[in-house]
Amino acid sequence: MRVLLIGANGYLGRYVADRLLADPAVQLTALGRGDDADVRFDLATGSPGALTRFLDAVHPGVVINCAGATRGGARELTRHNTVAVATICESLRRSGCGARLVQLGCAAEYGPSQPGSSTAEDAVPRPGGPYGVSKLAATELVLGSGLDAVVLRIFSPVGPGTPAGSPLGRLAEAMRRAMQNGDGELKLSGLGVQRDFVDVRDVARAVHAASLSAAQGVVNIGTGRAVRLRDAAAVLARVAGYGGALHELDVPQQGQHGHGPGHGLGGGHGHGPGHQGGVRPALAAIGSPRSEATAEQLASGAVTPPYPYPDGCGAWQQADVRTARDRLGWRPRIALEESLADIWMEAACRI
Repeated sequence: MRVLLIGANGYLGRYVADRLLADPAVQLTALGRGDDADVRFDLATGSPGALTRFLDAVHPGVVINCAGATRGGARELTRHNTVAVATICESLRRSGCGARLVQLGCAAEYGPSQPGSSTAEDAVPRPGGPYGVSKLAATELVLGSGLDAVVLRIFSPVGPGTPAGSPLGRLAEAMRRAMQNGDGELKLSGLGVQRDFVDVRDVARAVHAASLSAAQGVVNIGTGRAVRLRDAAAVLARVAGYGGALHELDVPQQGQHGHGPGHGLGGGHGHGPGHQGGVRPALAAIGSPRSEATAEQLASGAVTPPYPYPDGCGAWQQADVRTARDRLGWRPRIALEESLADIWMEAACRI
């Protein structure tokens, strides 16, 4: 099977490439903007005609699109997430290769959901920001293209290579700095958010399965279990051997079961505030735009401003993954603790 992989040098694309290369039946060609791609092509600016000529020459049986942008303004997100997919769809329609398209979508297309609920593929999408809008527009282009195509809506990918700007990446970096500086406590904000974290290697397995299947439409890829960021922080502290105390600055919303400000979350033997004899505690904003910092603190640089999720998905997301099980024969295999251990190993190498 000849596979054309677009975006092979991205976070997800690297693991998809590794998975495909491990299959002796796959002949892989990588297309992208970087120098390490087999073929250099910018989907956001290249013409459908040029890509069509390449498809006719290579004649892939499957095209997998892992390319896209997660950050930037609405114009940039639209260019890389929507216009690029329009170019792929038009090129495949013009080409005589008849390739199957596997498009990587995102749970941000759904937007906020009701706490405690599992989001199925037939849920009405209500993206809460420009990123989700740009990805949803791409999904609609694929679904309306008439192509043999499937869109995998990936929930929150984690594991080795997790970007430093992601919530879990920032959490690991904050913990690394606390350990390096000898901080006996780590103050965190935004830990009330709950997400369905799925390991990036399991995502790669799902992409491989989708490329071999006849499934069409939208398929959720997640674990089916939402995890609160404060619980992930506790696991990461245990994995890292961080002996300090984790203090959450945000007050949990009414009805949530969590710890209030100042409650140690690490489960270790850390000390509370004021016990370290003048050691300045570290502060990190991890998962939400909420902050207890004043404008003066932010302006002075004394406090790092929060870095919210770019997905606009509110406080809760959890996937209904029955379609992936039934139509792809796929189930997640890697536990979150293993994913967090791999994230920490990479962060620890910077100590």
